[in-house]
Amino acid sequence: MKDFTLEVRYRKNADGIAADPQPDWSFDAILFDLNSLENRLKVSLQISSPPSKTDAPVLKWKAKNESPGPFVMQVLDDEFGVETDNVEEGHHNHRAMVAGRRFGCDELSISDGEDSEDESVFGMQGNLMPHVGFAEGTLSELTHEHQLGVMEVVRNQITELETCLIDENEKFASTVARVENYTKTRQELDRKFDMQYQRRIAEALDNHLTAVQRDHEHKSQIEERRIRDDAVREEAQRRERALHEEKVRQEKIKAEAEMQARLEAERVEAAKTAALEAEKRAAEEVAQKKKSADTKSSAAGVSINATEANGSQGSVLHVTKSAQPQGTVIRSAENALKLEERRLQIYNEVAAEMQMNPKMDYRKHEQKIARTIRQISGSEENVSAKASELFYLIKDPSCPQSISITAFAKKFVSVCENPTGSFHRSVYAYARVIVLVTSKVPRAMDVLISMLNQACIYTVPKHIIYSKSAFQTKEAYYKAIGYREEDGDIESTDRYVSRLSLCVKLYAAIVQTELEGIQNLHGLAEGWAWLARFLNGLPPNLYTVVALESFLQEIWSTVQEDTTSYGS
Repeated sequence: MKDFTLEVRYRKNADGIAADPQPDWSFDAILFDLNSLENRLKVSLQISSPPSKTDAPVLKWKAKNESPGPFVMQVLDDEFGVETDNVEEGHHNHRAMVAGRRFGCDELSISDGEDSEDESVFGMQGNLMPHVGFAEGTLSELTHEHQLGVMEVVRNQITELETCLIDENEKFASTVARVENYTKTRQELDRKFDMQYQRRIAEALDNHLTAVQRDHEHKSQIEERRIRDDAVREEAQRRERALHEEKVRQEKIKAEAEMQARLEAERVEAAKTAALEAEKRAAEEVAQKKKSADTKSSAAGVSINATEANGSQGSVLHVTKSAQPQGTVIRSAENALKLEERRLQIYNEVAAEMQMNPKMDYRKHEQKIARTIRQISGSEENVSAKASELFYLIKDPSCPQSISITAFAKKFVSVCENPTGSFHRSVYAYARVIVLVTSKVPRAMDVLISMLNQACIYTVPKHIIYSKSAFQTKEAYYKAIGYREEDGDIESTDRYVSRLSLCVKLYAAIVQTELEGIQNLHGLAEGWAWLARFLNGLPPNLYTVVALESFLQEIWSTVQEDTTSYGS
C-alpha cells in the first residue's frame, strides 16, 4: 500500500513563524495543543471587554519532565510563491519548504504581581499569537473543524484501506490454502495411482514367476523321468557290456596265444624266405653273367614264393592287378588285400548308387556335412552333438544315403590330405565321431576305410616294390605309391610323407577308440592284425618307418594297457 500525505492549503508562515504540516506529536502534545487552542479561543471571545487582573491567565513554570516536546510547525509556501533552497537530501517531499522557527512555552512563567502584568500580556501575545476579532476566531474555528473533518476523512480512508488490505490478505491466505489443499489432493491421488500401478506390477510379476516355476517343475519332472529311464537303460547296457567284455577278454587271451604261435611261425618263415631270397639272388647273378639278354625278362618274372605256415599273414605275394602296371610286385598279406578288395567293392556299390541320381544337386547337403565336421572340437558335449547331427544328416530322406555316406567319408579323408593347425588336437575327437556314426551306419566305416586305403596304401598295409620293368620312370612309381602331381610336377617327398603320417594317425585313432555301449566296427582287433601284417610283410624304408611311427604314437597308450592286461 502506498504512503500518501495530506496537506492543508494555508499560509506557510506568519510573522516569521513557520507551521509544520507533519509534526512529530505525541498524545500528550496533542492534548496540550488542544488546551492551548481552547484557551486562545476563549481569549478571542472575551476581547470586547478588557482583561482584568483576575481574568488574566496565570502561567507557572513546569518541570522539565512534565513539559511536552517542542511544537514544530512547517507551512508550504505555495500561496505566496516563495521557494527556499534549504531542502534536505533524500526527503520524501520534493517541494520547497519555508524556514521556520521553533517555539515552546515550557519555561514561560507569569506572576500575579503588578509589576509583571504588562510584561506577561506582551510576552504571551508575542510568543503565541496576537488578539483577534470575532471573525478571525470564527474563521479559526471553522478552519479547525475543517481540519478535524479532513482528519476524519483520512482516518476513514485509512480504515477502508486497512480493511481492503485485510480482505486481500485473507483472500490471498484463502487462495494459498486452496492451492495447498489442491496440491495435497493431487499428491494423494498420485500416491493412490502409484500404489495401484505397483500392485498391478506385483501381480503381473507374481503371475510370471508362477508360470516360470510351473514350467521349471514340469521340465524337472521330465528330466527326472528321463534320468530314471537312462539309469535303467544304462544298467541294462552295463550288464550287457560286462558280458561282452568278459567274452572279449576270453577272445583276447585266445588271440594272444594264437598270435604268439603265429609270430614264432612267421619268424621261421621269414628266415626261410631270407635264405630263399639270397639263393635266388645268387642264381640271378650267375644267370645275368651268362645271359645278359635274358636278365630283364627274368627280372620281370621273378616272384618270391612263401612257404605255408599256420596263417597266411605276413607272407610276401606277387600280385598283378589291372590297376597296377603289369609285373608290379606288391608286398602285403593276402587277408589284407582281400579286405581291401571287399571294401573297394562296397565303395564302388555306393558310387554306383550315387550315379543313379546324376541330375540332382545335393551340394547344399554335402556342405552341411562338411561344415558340421569342421565344427568338431575336443569336448564330449561337442562330440556327442556333432555325431548326432551327422547321423541325422546321413539319414535325411531328402538326400540319398549313398551321397551322404560318400560326403561323410570324403570330408574326413580330406582333413588328412589338407590338414589345419588343430588336426593333432582334434584327431581323437574325429575318431570318436566316426565310431559313433558308423556304429549306426556300418557301410560308412567300410567306405571311409576304403577311401583311406586309396589315399594311403600303408593303411592296408601294403607296399609296392620298384622295378624298371614295371615302371618306366620314377615318377610313375611315385604316382603308384600315392604321390600327387602338382602343376605338372610330382610333389615333394616331405609333403607326401606328411600326408601319409596324418592318414595313418587317423586310422590308428579310429582303431584304438573304445566307447561304452558302442561297438567299434574297426577296433583293436583290426589294429593288432594291421600291426602284425605291417611288421611281417613290409620292408623297412622311409615310408614304412614313418607309417609305423605314426601308428604307434597314436595307439601306444592303448597298447600299453592291453599288454599290461595280457601280462596279468
